[in-house]
Parts: sequence; C-alpha cells; structure tokens
Amino acid sequence: MSNADLVARARAWAEQDPDPATRGELLALLAQPDLAKTDLADRFAQSLEFGTAGLRGVLGAGPNRMNRAVVLSTTWGLAHELLATFPDATEKGVVIGYDGRRYSREFAVDTALVLAAAGIQAHLFDDVAPTPLTAYAVTRVGAVAGVMVTASHNPPEYNGYKAYWRNGAQIIPPTDERIAARIAKSPAAKDVPRLDMEGARTRGLVTTVPAKVTLDYLDAVRRLAVHEGGDRAFPIVYTPMHGVGDVLARKALANAGFTNVTSVPEQQKPDGAFPTVAFPNPEEKGAMDLSFALATKLGAKLVLANDPDADRLAVALPRPEARGPGVSPGVEPGFVQLTGNQVGVLMGHYLLTERPKAAAHEPLVVATIVSSPMLGAIASALGVHYEETLTGFKWIANLAMEREKEGYAFLFGYEEALGYTVGDVVRDKDGISAAAIVAEMAAVMGSRNKTLLEELEAIYRRYGLFVSSQVNRTRKGASGAAEIAALMDRLRASPPRRVGDKDVLATRDYLTKERRDAHGEKTPLTLPKSNVLTFELAGGSRIIARPSGTEPKVKFYFDVREEMKEGEPLAEAEARANGVMKRLADAFVGIAG
Repeated sequence: MSNADLVARARAWAEQDPDPATRGELLALLAQPDLAKTDLADRFAQSLEFGTAGLRGVLGAGPNRMNRAVVLSTTWGLAHELLATFPDATEKGVVIGYDGRRYSREFAVDTALVLAAAGIQAHLFDDVAPTPLTAYAVTRVGAVAGVMVTASHNPPEYNGYKAYWRNGAQIIPPTDERIAARIAKSPAAKDVPRLDMEGARTRGLVTTVPAKVTLDYLDAVRRLAVHEGGDRAFPIVYTPMHGVGDVLARKALANAGFTNVTSVPEQQKPDGAFPTVAFPNPEEKGAMDLSFALATKLGAKLVLANDPDADRLAVALPRPEARGPGVSPGVEPGFVQLTGNQVGVLMGHYLLTERPKAAAHEPLVVATIVSSPMLGAIASALGVHYEETLTGFKWIANLAMEREKEGYAFLFGYEEALGYTVGDVVRDKDGISAAAIVAEMAAVMGSRNKTLLEELEAIYRRYGLFVSSQVNRTRKGASGAAEIAALMDRLRASPPRRVGDKDVLATRDYLTKERRDAHGEKTPLTLPKSNVLTFELAGGSRIIARPSGTEPKVKFYFDVREEMKEGEPLAEAEARANGVMKRLADAFVGIAG
C-alpha cells in the first residue's frame, strides 16, 4: 500500500469514526512527519476478522484494532443475522456481559444500543461479569445469543468481543461466516443506528440481567459437588489476576463450605492496567508470585488463580521436600504449579471414579486434540466414552450437546490451556466451578490422608506417565501473520519423516481433513477443517503444530508417554520422559525453522 493510499484510507476511517478519542488518535498519527515510524500501516493492513472466537485485538483506531467503530459494525451484522435466523429474536434478546478491561463497558453499552435500535432486547449486566456467568445467563434467560466483551488472558492493550448462540455455546461455522458477511455490508460506523440509553430503557429494549441469574448460577455450581466431606477450613489463597472473578469465586467456595479463603489484595479488584503482572495469564512466569508469597505467609494448602475473565483456572500446591511430580529430594519447600493437563487429569479421574454413574446414560468425557492423551487412556481403562475435538471450548460444548441427544451424559471436558467444564451448567470453560471442584478434591483426598500430588502420582502409576510441553513462537503484525502462515505451509507441503530419533508414522492434516501414513495411504478425518498438523511418532509420542486463534503466535505441542517401573521413583521416570520430550522439541523446532 502506497503512502497516499494509506493516508486516504486513514482519513476516510477518521471521518466515519463516531468516537472522538480514536478519531483524534488517528489524526495525530497522520500529522507525524514520517508515517513509517508509526504503526499506521499495521492499523490498516487488514481488518480484524470475525470468527468463531469473535473478535480480539489491540485497542486503538483503525480496522485492524479493537475500537467502538469496529464494535458498532460488528453488532449491526450480528443483529441482522439474529433477525434473519430467529423469529423470536426481538422478544428473547441478547445477553451482554463485560470484564474490567479498558473500553469493556463502552463496548458493551454500544452493543446494547445497536441491538436496541434493531428492535432486539439487550439484557445488559449492570456491572462487570465473568465469562462463565455470561454464558450461563444466555440459556437461563432464554436469549437467542450472548456477547461477552473480554480479551480473556491477553496483555493489557487488548480487548475482544465473544459471541454465543442461543444454546449457550460459542458460535461455530457456518454461523460465524454468515455474521462476517453481514458485517461486511454494514453502513459506516457513524451511520450504524443506535438508541440513547434512556430511551432504550424506557422502551424496555435495554434491561438489566436479574440478580437471580447469579444466584441460580451459584446454586448450580454447588450442585456439581460429588462429596461433602473432609476438612474445609484449611487455608486457601485465591487471585482473580486483576480480573472479575473474585466475588463469584469466593461465593462459590463459601457455598461449598470453604471458610478460610484469602484473596491476594493487590490483585483483588478489577483493573484493566494489570499493574502487578506483565501478562495477566496464570501460566506466565511471575504472574503467580504474589499468590505464592501470600500462600507461604499463611501456610496455605491450595492456591487457586483465575484469569481476568474467570474462565480459566490455575492450581498450585505446597511442594513437599522430597515427594510429588517434578520434585527432587532436598528441594526447598515452595509451591508446585500444576499444568492444565495435570489439573484436567485430576478432575477427570475424580469425576469418573467418584461420581455415581447415571443408570440410564453412558458418561462422556471430552478433550481437545492438543490436550494430553492421558484422559483418553483413563477413560478407555474405565470403559467410558471419550472423544477429542479441535482446540476451543466451542467444539467441546457443541460436541457434548450432540452426544447428549444420543443418550450420553456429558461429565467433563477440558483443554490444556487451563480450561475445564463440569456437566451442563455452563457450555464454555468455567474457572469458577472448576475452583470449587478442585478445592473439594483437596478436602476429600485430605480426609484419606493423601495430597493431590500423591493422587496424581497414583494415577501415573496406574495409567502411565504422560508428560507434555509447549513451545510458542510469537510473530506480531501483518508480517508476523504471514511468517506463521508460511511456516505452516512448509510443514504441510513437506512434513518431516523423522524427528530426532523417532520416525513419523503418520501426519494428520485437519485443514485437508486427511491422515496420511508413512506409506502414503490416506484416511479421512471427521473433525471440522482447521489449520492444525499432528505428527504421530513411533512409540506413541506425538507433535502438534497450530497457529493460535487469539494471539499472534504459532504453537507446538509435545506429548510423551512412559511406563513407570515397579518401585521406580517418580522423579526418575519424569526425568526420563522429559529427556525424550526435550530431544523431540529441539529437533522439531529446528525443522520448523
């Protein structure tokens, strides 16, 4: 794009931008003497793409940023798709929730007022709300859709717009494609019809989500409990990571009988600047430091952390001096932060073995293709139906509902990125109900003189030791997106035949929906199309490559399974498995470039 074209596009955008703040931001960039030293070109390199994850991007002016103009056009497209799809759309309406990030409230209000102008009732939360509560509210109030304004665990400069359908699950193809097509036909942002708030409320087109919805959600979470026993007065440290989970998580834990829960004070209140963390994701190094310091001071037996919109959960446990996964003799006491796979395996095993089986329905557990294969191994050993989906809880939720129609009872689903859901309360990942179940597990195991780390080791010894790791490569901007696309194209065109000392037995290409073995024989894959490659290796190991759907990065996943020898210390088995995994990771990263 030439400078003249760039300037023309930027001026045209500024003219149709109804937000004086972002309009002024754009005009200030245009006034710079050297546009090459600004990010103006990136702001207009493309438009944020509306997909199954909705929208997510850096806040700022321009089509490749999150701003009010983009939200207005997006909501216009959503409204017209709802009117065309659901005869009762105007009556049933749309639930709108928002988190504590910058512009979240403004985006939520704009969404409500555009829907109201289209005659669609907007059920707007009167304060910040966690993502799982918003998803729950869609079906609880009988709405035809939901919108959650959040960027989840992305850095502070991001925000997003997540869409739910009337089943309470995130949208899937072709719904996203139909909405995107309507967005492309929307009028200029300044011309998108909006009602004023006073008029919309007077006409009943914007209403507040009833407080009873929150109470009903908490009651539904309480009913997910499997056991009531065990000491529930042990100290727990919790952090919402400057997000919106504190009030609901603490109430859910209190309802479950946990009386000694302390929030990290520096991170307790919603704050879109996230002042104590560089990256508000509990998986990131350093994000849990304040939690561990407080837990050490209080002698906590469990540390729980939600991400900023409370749909994910991180778990950490006191580190014994010489026992537990990843702990060597002589290690100083501290905290072991479990991986998402470890938490998923603990929760899945607990629910499968402790919850009474419904007589009329076969239980179902689901994981994503990038999560550890261990839940599948446990389900197979227990004779329970297990399936895998593409990455993203939209796939888990929609698969669960399909199988429920066939007579299965959906019990549990998880993905390795700290996402879990139990039963049918929320058709998305839910870090609040997961926190209650994990605390319950700790109490129940404690009543049996066992820690959760010891329970995890027992599971390893019974079903095999599974270890997993992930390598990410971040590439920002339009050039970064092109680089990631080229990397995937190379791997697809010339898949490796050998990685390290292991042969590649087959390649699964979820974009072409086929599996090709080392002899060239092809078999079809049934999952929806997705830009994901899986390399099946000799000995049961595997490698997966996929671009992130919400962040500017490509992700490589590595899974290795090792049988534990009789009486073998766990640390030795883990060292052996991790050695295999590191060699695989080093070799594959070299191949991928």
